[in-house]
Amino acid sequence: MSRQNYTFTSESVSEGHPDKVCDRISDAVLDAFLAEEPEARVACETFATTNRVVIGGEVGLSDKDKLHDYMGRIDEITRACIKDIGYEQDKFHHETVEITNLLHEQSAHIAQGVDAAENKDEGAGDQGIMFGYATNETEALMPAPIQYAHAILRRLAEVRKNGTEPSLGPDAKSQLSVIYEHGKPVGVSSIVLSTQHLDAAMTSDDVRAVVEPYIRETLPEGWISADTIWHVNPTGKFVIGGPDGDAGLTGRKIIVDTYGGAAPHGGGAFSGKDPTKVDRSAAYVARYLAKNIVAAEMADRCTVQLSYAIGVAEPQSVYVDTHGTGEVSDAQIETAIREVMDLTPRGIRTKLELNKPIFQRTAAYGHFGRAPEADGGFSWEKTDLVEALKATV
Repeated sequence: MSRQNYTFTSESVSEGHPDKVCDRISDAVLDAFLAEEPEARVACETFATTNRVVIGGEVGLSDKDKLHDYMGRIDEITRACIKDIGYEQDKFHHETVEITNLLHEQSAHIAQGVDAAENKDEGAGDQGIMFGYATNETEALMPAPIQYAHAILRRLAEVRKNGTEPSLGPDAKSQLSVIYEHGKPVGVSSIVLSTQHLDAAMTSDDVRAVVEPYIRETLPEGWISADTIWHVNPTGKFVIGGPDGDAGLTGRKIIVDTYGGAAPHGGGAFSGKDPTKVDRSAAYVARYLAKNIVAAEMADRCTVQLSYAIGVAEPQSVYVDTHGTGEVSDAQIETAIREVMDLTPRGIRTKLELNKPIFQRTAAYGHFGRAPEADGGFSWEKTDLVEALKATV
């Protein structure tokens, strides 16, 4: 039997964190290409440091003239992202940052493995393993530590951007150590928050006075007690933030993007990759399946693993672990998954409607545990497979 009483910690980082700036730019480039052509191919990587952003990777459109035109929009897209995040520092400003665009056309050898042909179905964009996870410990069916670590930073971003708290800067990190009793989250033993501030005279105590009310309103009632340990800006001043303070790179926050370490991770990053890349789309469908399994009350917790070979349509394996909480066997659930979901790359993209410009919004505060949106955003968070799954067992 698994442990029932323990403390588990997860962290989140804000949209102004250097790595998240890069994730945002990469996904904004992806969205721009998908808006032009739903079958666009994009693998975009971004690097950011003091006064500089470098963008590289490969892109593809069926119309080569349009591809050239879109290459010319990269500068505009990048500056718009940096402006929206809120960077107007002397050494990282949306108007003055130097942008180098090294994107090039997609390799024909990769394309031939992925594209459908007369004698083959559309294949996976790469080999790899992907995991999805869900747990009934929160309404979003997410692990509590990462869900609330994200929620704190989203709330601070809201009050920063709407002008309520103009002293806060874009760069921030949160960390929650959540106490579990009888397998359920009941409180926090420690709260760690480091946030950039624009007033150099502010002390750590001053920053805590600003952020503490928002943290308290975000966490469930009763989770903060007299024994909760607080560390707010524990190193002191945090005025220089973002890529000027530390270099950023796309895809370097994969645990923050998923389950905060509460579940396995296949190792592949998401941002900047079009949905033929199963690093992204199969991780999304694995979460979709795990969430629907828990929503169907087939288990309290569920991990789903999928594996793929480059150029091959069908997954190499489907694995389910309900961690001893299943109402039916894991093998039965594996069979049910194959019955209710087409797990080919085309099947995933069709079911979840992934060939849309919906990815920029995923770049910060987690790819999972978000509400499905009317335009198709976060479609993998729907629970519309519940009845189909129940009917198979």
